[in-house]
Amino acid sequence: MPQQKGVYLNKNSEEEIANLNRMLAALLNYISDDTEEEIDIDYILDKTEGLRDWWNQYRENNKKEIEKEVAKALKELSLEDLESIREQIKEKQDKK
Repeated sequence: MPQQKGVYLNKNSEEEIANLNRMLAALLNYISDDTEEEIDIDYILDKTEGLRDWWNQYRENNKKEIEKEVAKALKELSLEDLESIREQIKEKQDKK
């Protein structure tokens, strides 16, 4: 399992911890609600103040790690898999 890196917000540590605790509590309250049949991630991100911003920042901070993992995995793929990935990349670039 890759080591998780922290996300540093522009707040002092006590405020940051309190904010993360609040978001975690809101998340756990939602997922532990027995009346919810499906977990709607977008609902959680939209209804928990600050969570979507935190999540986007977290994902951006981990982008380089993901790039390294993908590059490493490419060496183990077959030629067919690599060609398929190349086609997907070309299609994405053509849409821009």
